[in-house]
Amino acid sequence: MNDIFKSWLVENYIAHRGFHDQDAPENSLLAFENAIKKGYAIELDVHLISDGEIVVIHDDTLKRVTSKDGYVKNLKSEDLKNYKLMGTEEYIPTLKEVLKLVDGQVPLLIEIKNNGKVGEIESKLYQMLKNYKGEFAVQSFNPYSLQWFNINAPEILRGQLSGNLKNAKLGFFKKLTLKRMLLNKSVSKPNFISYEAEALPNRYVKKYKNLPLLCWTVRSQEQYNKVIKYCDNIIFENFEPMI
Repeated sequence: MNDIFKSWLVENYIAHRGFHDQDAPENSLLAFENAIKKGYAIELDVHLISDGEIVVIHDDTLKRVTSKDGYVKNLKSEDLKNYKLMGTEEYIPTLKEVLKLVDGQVPLLIEIKNNGKVGEIESKLYQMLKNYKGEFAVQSFNPYSLQWFNINAPEILRGQLSGNLKNAKLGFFKKLTLKRMLLNKSVSKPNFISYEAEALPNRYVKKYKNLPLLCWTVRSQEQYNKVIKYCDNIIFENFEPMI
């Protein structure tokens, strides 16, 4: 896996939830179009909804990005276009729509949002990705989601997400385990690490020097200049990084 240090994961800046702004909301088709135009790799988030479709949205709930109440998991595909993003005409897209739009033009970094039972979303995601012609990788905070890919689709690059987890709704020991990435060697066995920029450098990350390190989410050139010496690439938003 040494070649991963020469791959797009290291060489392409990664736009967090697409290259988004006031007119092109996060995780929208327009934000992804903007990233393609700039040549940036795209980070996005996926959830499974009630009818088995995979949709692209970050939160578990709808309120922040659509101003409507409800849980993402209860949505149905036929209703997605009724949920407009951030007061625009953009709507919650399906992963199928995103894959069709991107079509291999830039790489994709897909974050699996799964805090529950592992298997269903991972399996459906794999079925969608195994014939996709573009470059991609998956990542998750959930080590067991990554374990599923290690067992069932080891050819797919997988990354362990972690950080300070200050606002995570987790018990003390679970938060400690994820923060220190204590399940990396026994469970997730990642090909790369994605760690919170504000928590770098730290001793938990330093012990994985053999793996590429991405840092999230970098939101200014000043922050970029501070963290780039600790990581191999950045996941960014709200500015365009300058070397």
